[in-house]
Amino acid sequence: MAKTVKLPDNIISEARRHGKVYSRSTPKQIEYWMNIGKIAEENPDLPYNFIKDILMAKAELADREVSPYEFG
Repeated sequence: MAKTVKLPDNIISEARRHGKVYSRSTPKQIEYWMNIGKIAEENPDLPYNFIKDILMAKAELADREVSPYEFG
């Protein structure tokens, strides 16, 4: 269920700029930042790049773009 949330203009402007770079809408950019922030708070020892890799792996799994790892 979508809800309207009021955010300061500077946050919206920054999300719009970053969203353009990464081909995301402003709401999707804010959602992306929220997900990274949530993961970082819950796992303070994880570096940012590791968090991005986790999100990429989840997206690949959802798109069924994975293959089994073969040892040796």
